[in-house]
Amino acid sequence: MAPVVDRLKAAYEGKVEFKLYDVEKDKQGSDLANSLGVQYVPTFVFVSSDGAIQQKVVGEMTEAKMREALDALE
Repeated sequence: MAPVVDRLKAAYEGKVEFKLYDVEKDKQGSDLANSLGVQYVPTFVFVSSDGAIQQKVVGEMTEAKMREALDALE
């Protein structure tokens, strides 16, 4: 998934903020995962600019599906 995320980070630079957390090694990531109910890795949480969760996807995503989710963000 890392190559897909890296490509999309570059393509959406200045439009979307990407935050990546290692929920097993990072306390902040672990706390955030718990607050969002994340139980499996990878999990992608798409949050609008006003902080509302618009979509949560458990498991790997194709680049096309991830682009769709990013394009749908408000």
